[in-house]
Amino acid sequence: MKASELRESSVEELEIKLKDLKEELFNLRFQLAINQLENPTRIKAVKKDIARVSTVLRELELAGEE
Repeated sequence: MKASELRESSVEELEIKLKDLKEELFNLRFQLAINQLENPTRIKAVKKDIARVSTVLRELELAGEE
């Protein structure tokens, strides 16, 4: 997922995407704890996706204040 793709989304879609990513990260951490995680690099990718979505949401928030 690229930031340019995220900027085309609405705020509601971004908030839903953020919620889904946080749930996925929780599940991945749980799988890691019980040694059933098949792809540990997925955790890093999900964290970066969360950061991207959060950044775009913040940009939209700041643009709305101006």
